[in-house]
Amino acid sequence: MSIVDGQPKLIIHGGAGSSLKGEKGADLVRQSLYQVIDAVYDKLLSGLDAKSAVILGCQLLEDDPRFNAGTGSVLQSDGQIRMSASLMDGNAQRFSGIINVSRVQNPIQLAQFLQSSDDRVLSDNGAMELVRELQLPAYDPLTKLRLQEWILEREGNFDKAMAGVVAEKELVSEAGRGTIGVVVRDAAGQLAAGTSTGGKGFERIGRVSDSAMPAGNYATADAAVSCTGIGEDIIEECLAARIVIRTTDGLPISGAFDRSFREAHQRNRDLGAIGIDATGTIAWGKTSEVLLAAYHDGETIGDTLDMARSMGTGSRLA
Repeated sequence: MSIVDGQPKLIIHGGAGSSLKGEKGADLVRQSLYQVIDAVYDKLLSGLDAKSAVILGCQLLEDDPRFNAGTGSVLQSDGQIRMSASLMDGNAQRFSGIINVSRVQNPIQLAQFLQSSDDRVLSDNGAMELVRELQLPAYDPLTKLRLQEWILEREGNFDKAMAGVVAEKELVSEAGRGTIGVVVRDAAGQLAAGTSTGGKGFERIGRVSDSAMPAGNYATADAAVSCTGIGEDIIEECLAARIVIRTTDGLPISGAFDRSFREAHQRNRDLGAIGIDATGTIAWGKTSEVLLAAYHDGETIGDTLDMARSMGTGSRLA
């Protein structure tokens, strides 16, 4: 693929799930997403590289308690927070990830460190040892709302499949899939993707999401994709890698998204994804009711919050 222009391109997501309740819900989520878009895109215009921009975007989203990653992460059935994140440098085709880490503010920082390590994916005890090695301060990502959510579910013996996608009960109905993700093409044409999550919520102790796997976060020099939704569905579709490989094999990224989501829809999957290819085309897709995503195409900022169909894909090239 040839580079169309030198304008950076950026798309981020804050999860996928059920419909936002009314204009207030959409406006609040849009405000959070646009703040991150503005901050990261300004840095891209100043020359920040794709991988660094992805890390910055993930940190900002992890620090927003509205989203289920970092601060505001959901609790597993035992009342503990276990977070996962991954980072992939598309041009180096290098993947790193952290699985089920606790008491750290930004899991994406651990994935960043592992980019230069011989061992690039660590879980639970190994992840916590890395936190100590890096001398990161202990941090409790628990919020009052997430604790209240867990207490209510404990009273019902955790009969729900998962927690809410957004940490505000008045904004969404109770079914949701919370993850954050950032995909960037920088001014030099380099691609990178990052994904971070607190998990489904109320799940079996130690359950692992797709976010620290190539199924949920994948990038090459041709395309980069971050996924959100039900992790098990994403894993079984190997969605991020499938879309990227189809792009590498010659499909335009819009076609790769469309084919992959039609297949997922036929199998009753519940998921969403965002991506960018080497030409600068920005793409997104979902089978869930709503995808909480926003993008900057080099000229304008837009979002996918008003995509109301049960299954849909889209793309944009400035």
